Amino acid sequence: MYQFENELEIFKFSNFQINNMTTQELHDQVLNKLKAEFTDAVISSEVQYDFPVITVSKSKLYDILKFLKTNTDLGFEYLTTACGIHYPDVKGKELGMVYQLHNMPKNLRIRIKCFTALSDAIYPTITTIWPSANWMEREAFDFFGLRFQGHPNLIRILNTEDFEGFPMRKEFPLEDQTREDKKDYMFGR
Repeated sequence: MYQFENELEIFKFSNFQINNMTTQELHDQVLNKLKAEFTDAVISSEVQYDFPVITVSKSKLYDILKFLKTNTDLGFEYLTTACGIHYPDVKGKELGMVYQLHNMPKNLRIRIKCFTALSDAIYPTITTIWPSANWMEREAFDFFGLRFQGHPNLIRILNTEDFEGFPMRKEFPLEDQTREDKKDYMFGR
């Protein structure tokens, strides 16, 4: 068995040369197929670390995810994760969802992002594509306040039903403002 000498060697082996296809080649292949099938739905794309990342419009999100799963050339049949994100400083795109998909037989991975305004935090459910998205969408609802139209049981999953607010949104100070024993200069601020 081959012994890796350091973490960088492991990273290069496992992430950049996937199934004789580089991450950039995978990015280009998926991007070209999505642009051919959904002309104006792709907003942006890039390679971040070891993932092709494609940002798509919310109106075509469901169709794009279904296409990525059912297209025989792509075959992203496994939903690794679906999670919410919050960027309060990006007006009109404060909330978003990130979907990480995996083609297990070929060991190919991609990330799909989709953003929305805080006032329109409703996404289509993908539980009809991946039943495992049920709890992931409930978590995004519970922690970020994202709603999923058509979800079979959209209730809080970890917080109590009477909990007010969404704890993963960046709406609260990181530290207790009443403490006097911590000064900003102690933390390089």
